[in-house]
Amino acid sequence: MSRLAASTLVFLSSASVLVLEILAGRLLAPYVGVTLETFTGIIGTILAGIAMGAWLGGRAADRLDPARLLAPLLIVGGALAFLSIPIVDWLGADVRGGTPTTIVTLAAFGFFAPSAVLSAISPVVVKLRLASLDETGRVVGMLSAVGTAGALVGTFATGFILVSAWPTRPVIRGLALALVLVGVLVAARTRTWSVGLLVVALVAAPISFASSHPCGVESAYFCARVVAEDDDPSRRTLWLDTLRHSFVDVDDPTHLEFTYAQTLSDVIESLAPAGERLDVLHIGGGGFTMPRWLRATRPGTHSTVLELDPEIVEIGREQLALTLEDIVVHTGDARLNIAEVPAGSMDLVIGDAFGGISVPWHLTTREFVADIHDRLRPGGTYALNLIDYGDRLFAKAELATLLEVFEHVAVLAPLARLGDEPTGGNFIMVASDEPIDVDAILARNAARGDDETGLSGEELTDFLGDAQVLTDDHAPVDQLIQPLP
Repeated sequence: MSRLAASTLVFLSSASVLVLEILAGRLLAPYVGVTLETFTGIIGTILAGIAMGAWLGGRAADRLDPARLLAPLLIVGGALAFLSIPIVDWLGADVRGGTPTTIVTLAAFGFFAPSAVLSAISPVVVKLRLASLDETGRVVGMLSAVGTAGALVGTFATGFILVSAWPTRPVIRGLALALVLVGVLVAARTRTWSVGLLVVALVAAPISFASSHPCGVESAYFCARVVAEDDDPSRRTLWLDTLRHSFVDVDDPTHLEFTYAQTLSDVIESLAPAGERLDVLHIGGGGFTMPRWLRATRPGTHSTVLELDPEIVEIGREQLALTLEDIVVHTGDARLNIAEVPAGSMDLVIGDAFGGISVPWHLTTREFVADIHDRLRPGGTYALNLIDYGDRLFAKAELATLLEVFEHVAVLAPLARLGDEPTGGNFIMVASDEPIDVDAILARNAARGDDETGLSGEELTDFLGDAQVLTDDHAPVDQLIQPLP
């Protein structure tokens, strides 16, 4: 085998493994969400596949004719890449949830086998290129470098180009098809035809295309879909990955379906007389429920929205009747785009950004809270929606972090979430340098027939105990948040 052919095959196989590794996160997202644990499970599974493939590929190359192994490995690797899509969809429909067991199970069944088969190609090529022991170091070193280069190209091309240019499934299928075609070419060159392997690939491809797609729109960040109620199509819910993110009544923007949104409205109504305009910064857009509500209830309010995903804005326009005449949207990471918001320009900041059930960690830290504080006018308020369960370690840590920056902090939730045996769910946190009128918030809440309670002052301090403060150097949000039992 020529040096060029060997380098090409090692480069392609290594790049393919990394393409699959990155796309696995998007393929699993509708079923397990997007968290640090998701990527930890995927990376660990792929590394296990690489190790297994390298070991078994080396053993096979020593025992069999390595020239006869290349075509089967490429064709089978392509077929398994095709099948990763229906396997994940089939299993994911029954094992939804962000637990480590679920994540590793889906990653293992979907991607362990293709990563192992493709990783077996490198030791087979090394065996073919070794003419004598005198050149072992040079051959192994060169091909190792080429494989690393392929992995780098696969990583950068996927993360920076492919994910934003095309949906996940066509990219995986295109990669699978390329592997099968290269396998056919190698089979022709080495005269190692296998009708059986081609049949496997030809069967795997249509199975892959027949797999149902759980997303209405797949963006670079989310699997998104809008679900309208059967009896009233104007009432629509936006789902992002596994989270029922936003509810919008396109005919009645004053209707707030989710309890947490109703509690946010209670907070807002306690800040200024009814109908008075406000300048509001929204961290996260989603269905743009609160900007619509503010437009309807406080005419003249100006909303600035920091929304990560441009596709979410388009979904709002096309499927949720969103208009932006009094709403300014900055798309991209809120941690970066908050710099575009003038200091001291906002009466209120609403935090409602999620990745899965968790607030992205870099939007929880003391440093980011300080950025929010700087955007508020004197006496302005930061209201944050957060989800936690179990011991509420994440919720407590975020409250402790808010107290590092603001003079006054309160948390609002049903009593069952704040007691000794909590049920978990949404917590609304309110922070300001002026005293927070918790009684006024709860009075409006009770008038709607709701059952929220609030903690502030010494009660809040007792609730927090020795909770840690989240910083840019240490914010283990995905480890602190407790999944739904």
